[in-house]
Amino acid sequence: MAQTLDVSRDCCPMTFVKVKLAPAKLNSGDELEVILNDGEPLNNVPRTVIEAAHQVLSIRQDGKVHHVLIRKA
Repeated sequence: MAQTLDVSRDCCPMTFVKVKLAPAKLNSGDELEVILNDGEPLNNVPRTVIEAAHQVLSIRQDGKVHHVLIRKA
């Protein structure tokens, strides 16, 4: 089961900082579900995850928020 990080109430750059630091608490292969808003967070978070060599498994919309499922490298 994936851990969850809800940054839907945060504004950039805090969304970026929290998502950048969150994988450090995970083991390789662990999954993290990030809940975030449309716009800048949705544009930046997947790119940041990929640049850190982690994997974006899925992105789905649920009402006004998006769920990005990440697997730590």
